[in-house]
Amino acid sequence: MNKDFKYKNTVGTESTYPKDMPEDHSNIPVWNSENWFYEDVILDHKIRSLRRTISEGEAMQFNGMVLDMHPYVGDEHFAKNEGLFKKRLVAGAMVFSYGLGLVATNCVNSFSYGYDRLRFIKPVFIGDTIYTIRKNMEKKPKYEKMGLVRTSYEVFKGEGEIVLYCEHLHSVLYKKPEDFKNKFEKK
Repeated sequence: MNKDFKYKNTVGTESTYPKDMPEDHSNIPVWNSENWFYEDVILDHKIRSLRRTISEGEAMQFNGMVLDMHPYVGDEHFAKNEGLFKKRLVAGAMVFSYGLGLVATNCVNSFSYGYDRLRFIKPVFIGDTIYTIRKNMEKKPKYEKMGLVRTSYEVFKGEGEIVLYCEHLHSVLYKKPEDFKNKFEKK
């Protein structure tokens, strides 16, 4: 391979991460990774994830890890005999985590700023299959070196029944910070 060659990913930026491994390895594109910058964000662009079925074992493992043993998620007898839905739910925190994880990429230029408008719209049950649609909603210059991007996440189950909605705010590095010198919010 030509040592001067740099692999271009889907948005045309070079892949040289991480720098502490052989160059011919660090130049190979990383699976599920993108090196986009603020300027590369296209408003109204959407992506859809693959579908994912949530099993009982992983639901209980998640509940145990986060110490969520609410009867609706951890007690089959209660859920079946006394619960509103007559079967066990998947914890909302798990649906949120899985829903976002299904469309997450490992962009080293983007940092989570927070979440808004998180809503659990419909219940998700053990055995349900979910998928996510992510949409870039807006972007605005925020800081000297990075802007703020708002992205929506809609998590669906089955054949398109929405179960969760939220908006993710993330700060994203500018490719050319000088282009935004007088456009970001002053403190």
